[in-house]
Amino acid sequence: MSGKPRLTYLNGRGRMESIRWLLAAAGVEFEEVYLETKEQYDKLIKDGFLLFQQVPLVEIDGMKMVQTRAIMSYIAGKYNLHGKDLKERAMIDMYVEGISDLMQMILMFPFSPPDAKEKNLESIKEKATNRYFPVFEKVLKQHGQDFLVGNKFSWADVQLMEAILAVEEKVPAVLSGFPQLQVFKTKMSNMPTIKKFLQPGSPRKPPPDAHYVETVLKIFRK
Repeated sequence: MSGKPRLTYLNGRGRMESIRWLLAAAGVEFEEVYLETKEQYDKLIKDGFLLFQQVPLVEIDGMKMVQTRAIMSYIAGKYNLHGKDLKERAMIDMYVEGISDLMQMILMFPFSPPDAKEKNLESIKEKATNRYFPVFEKVLKQHGQDFLVGNKFSWADVQLMEAILAVEEKVPAVLSGFPQLQVFKTKMSNMPTIKKFLQPGSPRKPPPDAHYVETVLKIFRK
């Protein structure tokens, strides 16, 4: 096995996409193993790879890590994206948790029943524009700096950039009332590691389609 982190998940976004974003933003190359059958998933459990019988699974530095938040916290700490002191880490964690609440809605959207999709889409738009994005617009305006915490690129910036693009896929004009976030998005898009990740052919996954939803249900359905 090479020294690169090894990511095991489906060939789609899901809970692994934020991990891909964070590694890519840190300039870290990684390998991926894609689950395509329930048998593959069951074998991982049987072989003791999945501590809580869940993926994502990330093999890094001799560890077999599960639980998305723990994985991302380790990556952020390892690559100096988690603040310079306890207070900065607390702020980064707080922002990440808030963004994660919004991302959870986006994560579950493809699995909405057909008659609930319009309502759920409206909920994503409402929460993004009235609850979550105003927080970050205010933070950036108040301190006048390029990044959310300590004027240094961090995990929180990566997570916010991912969320902005994910919401824009569903609500293209969502940033129309947020000039600070528009500037933030442009700056993030031009950071070399993120710019590379946004290019065609990168490990970034496309929005979930019907095949992805079908594969998820096939593998994880009891």
